[in-house]
Amino acid sequence: MISDDTQQDQKQAQEQAQKLNHDALREFVDRKWNDEIVPALTDYIAVPAKSPAFDADWEKHGYIERVITEAAKWAEQQPVRGLKLEIVRLPGRTPVIFFESPATRSGSTETIVLYGHLDKQPEFDGWRNDLGPWTPKLEDGKLYGRGGADDGYAIYASVTALAALDAQGIERPRCVGLIETCEESGSYDLLPYVDALRERLGKVGLVVCLDSGAGNYDQLWLTTSLRGLVSGDLEVQVLDEGIHSGGYGGIAPSSFRIMRQMFERLEDAADGTLLPKGFHCPVPLDRLSEAEATAKILGDDVWKKLPWACGQDGGPVLPTTTDPKEALLNSTWRPSLSVTGAAGLPSLADAGNVLRPRTAFKLSLRLPPLVDAEQAVQQLKSLLEFDPPYNAKVTFKPDAGAATGWNAPELAPWLATALNDASRQHFGADVGFIGQGGTIPLMNVLKAGFPTSQFMVCGVLGPKSNAHGPNEFLHVPYGKKLTASVAEVIACAP
Repeated sequence: MISDDTQQDQKQAQEQAQKLNHDALREFVDRKWNDEIVPALTDYIAVPAKSPAFDADWEKHGYIERVITEAAKWAEQQPVRGLKLEIVRLPGRTPVIFFESPATRSGSTETIVLYGHLDKQPEFDGWRNDLGPWTPKLEDGKLYGRGGADDGYAIYASVTALAALDAQGIERPRCVGLIETCEESGSYDLLPYVDALRERLGKVGLVVCLDSGAGNYDQLWLTTSLRGLVSGDLEVQVLDEGIHSGGYGGIAPSSFRIMRQMFERLEDAADGTLLPKGFHCPVPLDRLSEAEATAKILGDDVWKKLPWACGQDGGPVLPTTTDPKEALLNSTWRPSLSVTGAAGLPSLADAGNVLRPRTAFKLSLRLPPLVDAEQAVQQLKSLLEFDPPYNAKVTFKPDAGAATGWNAPELAPWLATALNDASRQHFGADVGFIGQGGTIPLMNVLKAGFPTSQFMVCGVLGPKSNAHGPNEFLHVPYGKKLTASVAEVIACAP
């Protein structure tokens, strides 16, 4: 039951939101993006600020320091009432930006947390000839380069949303920002910061996270679930050094063949289904209904917009399923296994007739939102290392930062209304709801630490934006509309 105080807060928030001049909001946001944000993100993309998992010497190289300093400097110059900002540093950990702006609405007691990150994934190959991970290029409203969409823009959009409200004198709750630089490594550095800043976070009523995706660029999309992640190195070793494959092939077992047997313990090679039951969980009924509704909106674009290669018969390679609903569930509520790197394999040009001593793969296991990541790590390690064929040396070394997924709480009536109104106002369509296959570790931490809080998890990663891969881009027109939508929701927050 909603208390009288809460109802009064909601009524006051709605009255403030009704005073908002939507046209002036759009003009403010567009001008800020054109004049400041796009140039700032162009500079940001050019800096190879790779996450610690991909740059062990990140502190020495100074790239993370550069992007966090430049973002902080920009934010401090924005016209946000009472804004205070600091770069918080804990020994041996990547830095965090923490900013806060006091409530401008009298009687407001809750805090809105605005979250993003500035660290990046590594380069990857396959970029278009005129593009590159650290070579920003604005083309047809898309800003190409690593990290702009995932999600360097978040701090700029968040602060702009606050400034846009303050420019019109629209009252709002207290807002704090938490911008990390370890997200792409699993956010293992962030948790100590959350503990250190817990009292300063206050009573969290709403979390706004801009590190997610969109089903299309035609409406506002709310992320309702995130998968978890376990990654690590699986190595099979049979020899101390390589030997002649002609002389000894058939005597020494192939490390690659043993690796294949390890995979047979994990997945059905025919369809990729993960075999251990502990890696699965039931899909809640509301998420099944949601997937069905989203499938009707997106149709075959769920799978058709992937960059398929040319197949055996000249047509494209086919997906695991052409049913849009099943494809959505496969990528959001079912586990999947990928090999994202390899060692012990010479390049094709350097591959002689040698029986290799070892094969090593980097595994990436995406877990359904309700599966505990730490338990999955132990199950995976036991499954792979137990009783190896030929008594080969098989080891699985999990990466730091295993992350349990997240399932959003039920939307409060005010937030459901605010999201839909914002989507209609700035996109001309109702808000869409979608699960995401990726991982944002902080969401589960905040849900556990602030169990009554609401979540607005959104992002600009729509079709073909290709985060982590080649030709990643930020859809600038969508980023502008999302920024305006965030401002609308903040104005409605009790």
